[in-house]
Amino acid sequence: MAKDHVFTCQACGAIWPKWAGKCEACGEWNTLVEETSRTAVPGALAAPTGKKSKALTFVELTGEADPPPRLPTGISEFDRVCGGGLVPASAILIGGDPGVGKSTLLLQAAAAIARSGARVAYVTGEEAEAQVQDRARRLKAADAPVQLAAETDLRKILDGLKAMKPDVVIVDSIQTVWADGVEAAPGTVAQVRACAHELVRFAKKSGSVLILVGHVTKDGQIAGPRVVEHLVDAVIYFEGERGLPFRILRAVKNRFGPTDEIGVFEMVEQGLIETPNPSALFMGGAGDRPSGAAVFAGVEGSRPVLVEIQALAAPTAYGTPRRAVVGWDSARLAMILAVLETRCGLSFSGRDVYLSVAGGLRITEPAADLAVAAALISALVDRPLPTHSVVFGEVALSGEIRPAGRTDLRLKEAAKLGFQSAFAPPQKKSGGGAGVKLRELKHIADLAAALGVED
Repeated sequence: MAKDHVFTCQACGAIWPKWAGKCEACGEWNTLVEETSRTAVPGALAAPTGKKSKALTFVELTGEADPPPRLPTGISEFDRVCGGGLVPASAILIGGDPGVGKSTLLLQAAAAIARSGARVAYVTGEEAEAQVQDRARRLKAADAPVQLAAETDLRKILDGLKAMKPDVVIVDSIQTVWADGVEAAPGTVAQVRACAHELVRFAKKSGSVLILVGHVTKDGQIAGPRVVEHLVDAVIYFEGERGLPFRILRAVKNRFGPTDEIGVFEMVEQGLIETPNPSALFMGGAGDRPSGAAVFAGVEGSRPVLVEIQALAAPTAYGTPRRAVVGWDSARLAMILAVLETRCGLSFSGRDVYLSVAGGLRITEPAADLAVAAALISALVDRPLPTHSVVFGEVALSGEIRPAGRTDLRLKEAAKLGFQSAFAPPQKKSGGGAGVKLRELKHIADLAAALGVED
């Protein structure tokens, strides 16, 4: 074995033969760190060890397999995001901003799983055992039979887990774990990659459920190499705005369930409380609303969510109008403004535009285009939308309003909260649904006309 010194980017994991101030792969500055790479001599794999390995076997695609068993966590919102519960011999990576509540959520889940009779191991590398015990007392989880350990040495962690044989393993966090066989500092790309690989390998061989906590970068992405996200079976982000008590658990990858599924929690002094009806949390009732407010009937994963979108168009005091967005894509806002100016003759050039999604939820669904356009038009003409109405639909650059999927689910949620009408694209089946009157719009100009804007 020969040792080669390479330089690894701590932002993207790219490997370079020499140091440079800028990583050419991701464009980040001062992220290359020197590491030692062990490379085998050519042809080393060809030398047999004398031990015969099992032959590779293949099966037909037509074979039938039972669905994987599920281990409930005792937290229904967590189970929903995971696809119905935890799957044995699987690995889950959870990331989120500092202080958002990752450790609180996992400690509550560990206590609930342990009370059900499963063996749970909680390994922390960021806190002392007394700190975790103090949090458990605050969460009223100190009586749960959770096995706690404060350790960062990978070798000791694996030895302890092999002796205990737990059903669920929680490691908080993967950036603090280090392997003595890797010549790099803890938290570097090489350490994170090696430690995650060994822990996932243990979970696959032992049948345990592995939950890893990952730090995030300033851009909100999980820190370290992306290979860690490829190793695990599910990647979940825990989101939340500072100053707001609401927390969103969102799955972006799941081999055993749907992606883009969300779970909603509220942070209180006693920990995280589940919110089974998030629509009532992100907006008020179905009554009157001021100008610039529109209720969007969205779908997050398999769950319908109604959320209020607020817009403000104020006269600008500067030469260049300001555009500020919270909870939505700023590039998409620029597109909607361009469509309104070009296709409807509405002018926003002399106004500062502010757009916000109430409650701290972040919307990525294209069906929110029409609701944003309705809020902007309402704010511009200072005229509220019709009462008890929701809006959804995708807006094309031509001004055409395109259909949105799962209309029945959106209308059913709107009817449950007392809404009576909906501005929506034309449907294949005429008429409304679930007691909600459907007002079909083919073009963005039809929305402007419905809100009383004259050509």
